Amino acid sequence: MTPVATDHCENLVREADKDRFLATLFAPAAQRPALFAIYAFNAEIVRVRDLAREPMPGEIRLQWWREVVEGARREEARAHPVAAALTETMTQYRLPPQALVDLIDAHAFDLYDDPMPSLVHAEGYAQKTASAVFGLAAMILSGPGSAGGDLALHAGAAYAFAEQLLLFPRHAARRQLYIPLDILRRYGVSPEAIFAAEATTALRAALVEMRLHIRGHLAAAQDLLAVAPAAALPAFLPLALVRPMLKPMERRGYEPFAPVELSQWRRQWILWRAARHPRAVATR
Repeated sequence: MTPVATDHCENLVREADKDRFLATLFAPAAQRPALFAIYAFNAEIVRVRDLAREPMPGEIRLQWWREVVEGARREEARAHPVAAALTETMTQYRLPPQALVDLIDAHAFDLYDDPMPSLVHAEGYAQKTASAVFGLAAMILSGPGSAGGDLALHAGAAYAFAEQLLLFPRHAARRQLYIPLDILRRYGVSPEAIFAAEATTALRAALVEMRLHIRGHLAAAQDLLAVAPAAALPAFLPLALVRPMLKPMERRGYEPFAPVELSQWRRQWILWRAARHPRAVATR
C-alpha cells in the first residue's frame, strides 16, 4: 500500500469517523493501514447521500464502488487512494467481496426518503453495514472466520441503532426515518408526526422499545466478547460508546428532537478506558 493511499485513508477516517480512527490507534501498527482502508471505504459509502444530494448521482457513485470491489475498474482504482488501499487490503487479507458489495447495496436505502419498513429490515440493514464493518476489521486483526459471526452481528446492530437514535433529529429534519414502521405503528406514531417534530408520549414509548432492543444486542455482544480472540478485540472498541450514547436519552426530560451530544473529549476517554479492558467494552 503506497504511503499516499495510507495517509489519505487515515486522514479521511480522522475527519469522517473519529471514533474508529481513535480505536484503530489501539490496534497493532502493522494492521492499521488495512483498518484505515476499510473504515475509509465505509466513510466514502456513508457520505454518498450528502455528496450527491439526489438519488441518481448517488446511485452512480455506488455503482462505481461496486465495480471497484468486483475488480472491473482496476485502472481507475489505482488512481483513487481509497479504492487502491481497499483493493490491496482485500487481496492481502482475503476479505470477501460480497460483504463489501452488500454494504454498498444496503446504503442505497440512504439515498431515498422511504421509511424503514420493519425491525426485520432494520436488522438486515445493520447486519450488512455496521456488522460487516466490525466483522471485516476483526478478520484483518485475527484472520478469516475467527471473530465475526454472531459477535459482529450483535455489535453492529447495537452500534448502528444507537447511532440512528443519536441522529434521529437530523434524519427527521430531512424526512429520513430509520425507526422501523412496525414499532411506530404499534404505538400509533405516524411518519408525518415525526417529520412535524411532535414529541408525543407515543413516540417516546417507541424510542424506549428501540433502546431496550439495543441493550439486548449489547448484552449478547458482551457475552461473546468474553470468548473472542484477543487479537480481534480492538475492532470492537467503538462498542464502548453505545451505553454513553443511550444514557442521555434515558434521562427525565429527554427531548427526542433535540440533538444529543457526546463530547469529543469524553469519547476519547471512553475509548481509552475501553482499550484497557476490551472484553468489558459493552458493560461500561
